[in-house]
Amino acid sequence: MATLMPFRDAIEHIKQTLTTVTTTESVPLSKAMGRILAQDVISEIDVPPAANSAMDGFAVRTSDLKDNASLTVSQRIAAGSAPMPLQSGTCARIFTGAEIPQGADAVVMQENTRQQENQITFLSQPTSHDNIRPAGQDIAAGATVFTKGKRITAIDIGVLASFGITQVEVYLPLKVGILTTGDELQSPGTPLSGGQIYNSNGPLLESLVVSSGHQVSLRLHAIDSVEATQTALKALSDCSDVIISSGGVSVGEEDHVKATIEQNGQLHLWKIAIKPGKPLVFANVYNTPFLGLPGNPSSTLVTFHLFARLALAKAAGEDLDLPKAIPVKSGFSRKGNQSRDEFLRVHINNGIATPHAQQSSGALLAASQTDGYLHIPAAHNVSPNDEFDFYPFCSF
Repeated sequence: MATLMPFRDAIEHIKQTLTTVTTTESVPLSKAMGRILAQDVISEIDVPPAANSAMDGFAVRTSDLKDNASLTVSQRIAAGSAPMPLQSGTCARIFTGAEIPQGADAVVMQENTRQQENQITFLSQPTSHDNIRPAGQDIAAGATVFTKGKRITAIDIGVLASFGITQVEVYLPLKVGILTTGDELQSPGTPLSGGQIYNSNGPLLESLVVSSGHQVSLRLHAIDSVEATQTALKALSDCSDVIISSGGVSVGEEDHVKATIEQNGQLHLWKIAIKPGKPLVFANVYNTPFLGLPGNPSSTLVTFHLFARLALAKAAGEDLDLPKAIPVKSGFSRKGNQSRDEFLRVHINNGIATPHAQQSSGALLAASQTDGYLHIPAAHNVSPNDEFDFYPFCSF
């Protein structure tokens, strides 16, 4: 029997073997949301470009002040205006965000002053740099703000705009072809005959691909024959950067995907030591990167989250890893008689993980009724309050 590849070794193997397959383009910042940076972004300016006031108050030289000292207001500085140098022995009325005048080294908030006409009495003694935001506090000129491979978020758009960026170089969206296989599968909306079930994996994979930030180039279904499998894979390779399939990758007589790859490509990886999801193919077919997921719906979901998501990210140019695991405590016990790493669908309540009653690889509803995966390493005994890694579904 072939040795199963450990879970984390399989992830590294896929990441090291796959290369970015898309080209690049320059897009305006307004169109950059969700795109993947194709080069580092470096700021040419300080943000803020000059020291400014953190609040409404009075800009002063701290050396001009003593207890209960009074100073005359020599200028008024609003945000967006250029100040004059601060005259010695005076203060400047200043507002939040306004540039600090040359010579001032602190801002006293207006609540700590008393005003009589144009004379300001200071009720507290400031120290140098009080309530001043220095130039470059947020971003220093010359700093690498974002690195190649980052997917741009709404917050990132704001950051890029803050140092004047109008265009960014990004990778073209990844085009993903989807194949489902099996004589038993019928499209929802059509009558079922004996032995048939509805095809949930096709809509599931299409939604997972889109929610991961990629485009679906074509979705096909192949019956269990060599000819149908070859025809579908060739059609998908002609319009896709990467192909993902579900089903047909095991060792049954009706599983034709693996055989098609061996005849028309190169097999890199097969069978992972995880549950659910052992049969998993990573390959090239018709010169196109290919990831073949198991056909059972829960196995399809788990292997997409753990492997396909990272493979697509690498092909798209994105720097991505598994989500950061959250340590939680187990609310159950069992013997460590599993030879594979297991990903249980669990509820989390007050930091305690409780498995859903249904853990079958063919049952998908449990994932909709739980919070995420609890990772139980192979051959690991579980006792109440043992700590394990938890991956929320929302983190994928």
